[in-house]
Amino acid sequence: MTNVYSLDGIVVFGILFICTCAYLKKVPRLNSWLLSEKKGVWGVFYKAAVIGTRLHHAVAITCLTMALYLVSLK
Repeated sequence: MTNVYSLDGIVVFGILFICTCAYLKKVPRLNSWLLSEKKGVWGVFYKAAVIGTRLHHAVAITCLTMALYLVSLK
């Protein structure tokens, strides 16, 4: 029996989501449209962008670690 969801897939999705939101924060039009709300469902985008900008070194190291894991071990 195979698992539909795996931990490494969830981690990759989370890292890509954080990186995408941090990138969109740098675009002025998208920043005012997508990241203006700080609460609720749309606040998840804002919080991911804040995590991506404040912890950019940790996110980059995690991204490289997951890339090496997926290429070599998986």
